[in-house]
Amino acid sequence: MSKHKEFKARKIKDYPLDSRPSKVNVDHFARPLGEDSISAFIESLPKLLAANDLRTLVEKIREARKKGRAIIWGFGGHVVKVGLAPVLIDLMERGFVTALATNGSGMIHDFEIALSGSTSEEVESQLSTGAFGMARETGEFLNQAINKGASQGQGIGESVGEFLQHYDTRYPDLSLMLKAHQKDIPLAVLIAMGTDIIHNHPKASGEAMGKGSQIDFRIFTQQVSLLHGGGVYLNLGSAVILPEVFLKAVSLVRNSGQPLQDFTTANLDFIQHYRPTKNVVERPVSGTGTGIALTGHHEIMVPLLAAMLVNG
Repeated sequence: MSKHKEFKARKIKDYPLDSRPSKVNVDHFARPLGEDSISAFIESLPKLLAANDLRTLVEKIREARKKGRAIIWGFGGHVVKVGLAPVLIDLMERGFVTALATNGSGMIHDFEIALSGSTSEEVESQLSTGAFGMARETGEFLNQAINKGASQGQGIGESVGEFLQHYDTRYPDLSLMLKAHQKDIPLAVLIAMGTDIIHNHPKASGEAMGKGSQIDFRIFTQQVSLLHGGGVYLNLGSAVILPEVFLKAVSLVRNSGQPLQDFTTANLDFIQHYRPTKNVVERPVSGTGTGIALTGHHEIMVPLLAAMLVNG
């Protein structure tokens, strides 16, 4: 037992998730492009700079699917908040996704969308009253799923996917975690303690979260090992957690004696931060592969990339 005093969250004032004002709901979500209405636009783009980088990324992903190599999509919470789950789910159905990874934020927003069709609370107004992050179902159910999964030797992604599989969710077709679970696509949740609203809940177990996330790190690293020889890793909107985890996974694979060469990495974000630039685009593929940085808003860039993959 620690000699230092811990803050005790014995009783919290929560509220039903549906009663919380949210900035995002399913009416805002994107939808996959259903027909080839983009080819002419793609052909009209200049064959220079970022337009050529985008074409290169599309070619690398298509080649990876053809060769049966890994295509891993890492995403932060903002990607879910701007309504891109339907686009990524469509790519899963078409074989352009072999594995997924996210942080705690991505898990939470995806979970809330599945349950209630809305997510992303007003932090400023909620924080002033202590209500921020206290939606009842989010804290209770996610911790319940994580605790149960850890006791059974499951990672967080699998644990939450299994919970959603057996819960009467309102929007099951819009959940990346549920769809990945149903299609047996690995989805790793890689967390940092204290960063997510569910860590405030009395049922939160650092032991269970640490165990579950460690299992997911090993699952993620196994998927990273499959990038060798033509795979693609994409980082969508994670500025710190996923780039750091990806770099360690690359190092672990190579340290184990397995080859990990000749693959492609890409970072898509509206700002090119230090860690994604170094830990995704540059260091892992230095002298052995291709690194691509594409700058733009997720709600535009990801549907454009998907449309080019499917129809271009």
